[in-house]
Amino acid sequence: MGGGLLVAGTTSDAGKSVVTAGICRWLVRKGVKVAPFKAQNMSLNSFVTREGAEIGRAQAMQAAAARVEPSALMNPVLLKPGGDRSSQVVLMGKPVGELSARGYHAGRQEQLFGTVTECLEELRRTHDAVICEGAGSPAEINLRRSDIVNMGIARAARLPVVVVGDIDRGGVFASFFGTTALLSPEDQELIAGYVVNKFRGDVTLLEPGLGMLYELTGRRTFGVLPFAHGLGIDEEDGLRVSLRGAVRESVVAPPHGADVLRVAVCAVPLMSNFTDVDALAAEPGVVVRFVDRAEELADADLVVVPGTRGTVRALAWLRERGLADALVRRAAEGLPVLGICGGYQVLGERIEDEVESRAGVVEGLGLLPVRIRFAAEKTLARPVGTALGEPVEGYEIHHGVADVRGGDEAFLDGCRVGSVWGTHWHGSLESDGFRRAFLRRVAEAAGRAFVPAPDTSFAALREEQLDRLGDLIEEHADTDALLRLIEDGVPKGVPFIPPGAPAPLARNDNTGGTR
Repeated sequence: MGGGLLVAGTTSDAGKSVVTAGICRWLVRKGVKVAPFKAQNMSLNSFVTREGAEIGRAQAMQAAAARVEPSALMNPVLLKPGGDRSSQVVLMGKPVGELSARGYHAGRQEQLFGTVTECLEELRRTHDAVICEGAGSPAEINLRRSDIVNMGIARAARLPVVVVGDIDRGGVFASFFGTTALLSPEDQELIAGYVVNKFRGDVTLLEPGLGMLYELTGRRTFGVLPFAHGLGIDEEDGLRVSLRGAVRESVVAPPHGADVLRVAVCAVPLMSNFTDVDALAAEPGVVVRFVDRAEELADADLVVVPGTRGTVRALAWLRERGLADALVRRAAEGLPVLGICGGYQVLGERIEDEVESRAGVVEGLGLLPVRIRFAAEKTLARPVGTALGEPVEGYEIHHGVADVRGGDEAFLDGCRVGSVWGTHWHGSLESDGFRRAFLRRVAEAAGRAFVPAPDTSFAALREEQLDRLGDLIEEHADTDALLRLIEDGVPKGVPFIPPGAPAPLARNDNTGGTR
């Protein structure tokens, strides 16, 4: 078996995904064959592997950081929320049904534990190291008995655990101590130490606290990572941590032509794969913003209706807020609109849905000659083609089957009518030549003297971002100590910190969970 490490967090969004990706990039630059792994992910931001499996985009980006092809092994369980209390369960890249949160945690989660451990074992057999990412906090005592993504997988695979805390939120020392002290003795044995994330200021001022933390817990701090603007990857469902956010926070290049191009993205409910617009934001002179009011479309040169896990719900939301009428007016005036996946579906004539919303037949906005019928089986594909005279590739994740009944021009698998475009393809705008051709068409329709820069490479920008994450680990973490931890495994002799897990969770069973 190759070495391994679990990166846990004191909270959601503490920086687990970023630290995991950074460790992967640091290791692969050292010549280590490394893979990422997250047993269970909850996200509407997903990706399709070359074998047609759906996984979280964070794991796909971590695979890019590790310079390996993403695989369903890296994210065997993906939960795609369809509301506050239910999610679609995607197992080994394929949907297997909808479950309420109670139903999932009441038994289904534990049934998946064998699949999860087998995937991790396979990755460890074929790689020198596997860097695992936890979810939320390992000290969610109400969920510990069915846990398969934090201490459950760590205990089953005997993985050392490093806990990441976001000091920018405050209370990081209490979070480190409390997270450790709420774990059972068996779980605490695996906690090797901590990583402080998003620190601002003089690190010497923090050092006394790190010393006191060591005295309290017997565990060292493996690094203090500085707060870095625009440092993020395609993580979970947080808009500000995608590459779009990173580009927006970087030095803004002036437009290549005389005008800027303003892009408004409708922030529909259950929005999925919002990272489709990252490539637009990467273009000099393109300004991207998310909107939820009709008046915010007034000065937009392009309006994007993005993907969504709830097409019928998104359509109702657009109508309730007056955005649907605004889109219809834009189309009549010849102003550009782009619908992607669920956004493409709402622009059509009719939606027949007995699968996702079970709403039956619902009238669409009628901007494209397309009729959508939701199929029980999900389409998962990695299409390649040509559009606007340029090569383009993308990926598809949808239940809706499109019946295209005309249009002025074919557009990927969809169509164009006037200045309204629609397609099921995610990720197409990452193809540089196609993106530039599309933006030239948008600028012409919008009457803007905007010219795409001839040399913007989205793939190069993504590589630079991943290298920044690797630099963060290499320059601000104790990499020698991390490497020893990955190679040698669980630390020896770390002390127990009372009170430990509540009594009902004290007895562990042979699944790696507790009863």
